[in-house]
Amino acid sequence: MTNASITFIGCGEAAGAFIEGWGSGAGIRAFDRKTEDAATATAKRADYDRLGVTGAADRAEALKDATAVFCTVTADQALTAARECAPLLPKGALWFDMNSCAPESKREASRVIEAAGGRYVDVAVMAPVYPKRHQVPLLIAGPHAEAGKDVLVSLNMAPRIAGENVGDASTIKMVRSVMIKGMEALTAECALAAVRAGVDEAVIGSLVQSFPGIDWPEQVAYNLERMTVHGQRRAAELEEVAVTLDDLGLPSDMARAIVQWQRRLGRTTPDQPVPDMEQGYRGMAQELLEGSDAWRK
Repeated sequence: MTNASITFIGCGEAAGAFIEGWGSGAGIRAFDRKTEDAATATAKRADYDRLGVTGAADRAEALKDATAVFCTVTADQALTAARECAPLLPKGALWFDMNSCAPESKREASRVIEAAGGRYVDVAVMAPVYPKRHQVPLLIAGPHAEAGKDVLVSLNMAPRIAGENVGDASTIKMVRSVMIKGMEALTAECALAAVRAGVDEAVIGSLVQSFPGIDWPEQVAYNLERMTVHGQRRAAELEEVAVTLDDLGLPSDMARAIVQWQRRLGRTTPDQPVPDMEQGYRGMAQELLEGSDAWRK
């Protein structure tokens, strides 16, 4: 383990996966704004206890003496987190922005962090954090990428430098997300329609014939479960993807449509039920169709 003093700003799934992978949260501090809300504070403090990290009362306490800060909030909160934390950041601290943001959003966050004396690293998480946890593939970029890589490697993580400019890593992630999250959205639109029309066996059978390398019943169930659990976060990410495409001077029609599907299926509170994959794609689709009006026009 590195000698760096580690802080997490945002302590959700990604932070939990990394800490679990390291095997101990000892010496790690975390701050999550959910502790500022009475409705979510108890559950978030329970997360701190489960992970073995020290939950800070505020950002200043979390960042005191930190040398490596992992910003793992959500795409729509990444710039806000940078602005809130920059005045409190120790000089020379590495700020690992691991959020799925448009390159220009990352460049703006970089300017904020660098102006305060921190060292910004653009990080793109290139796969789901489970099951690989801290070993999930990472692309990193920016003028401090080499220094960032040294710290990440010392933590037994899996970084690869994508470029020397902030935005080099996030551009790859944003463009890739059109395909990855778009496949999920297509799955939802196709599967819900097929189940409601009573033709899902024929549709799935046709997909198996056309693309025999994919276990379609399993893939459809997996995609529906992922969208339900993470749809709101994915929607925020795809908003950033749309910005990326706009900045490239290209249409963002697909990205904006994906936002709508991810938002329709994504649960809005942690206590909302998630369809059980063991019931298969048909049961999951039926449960979604019967249990929610969110997907309807």
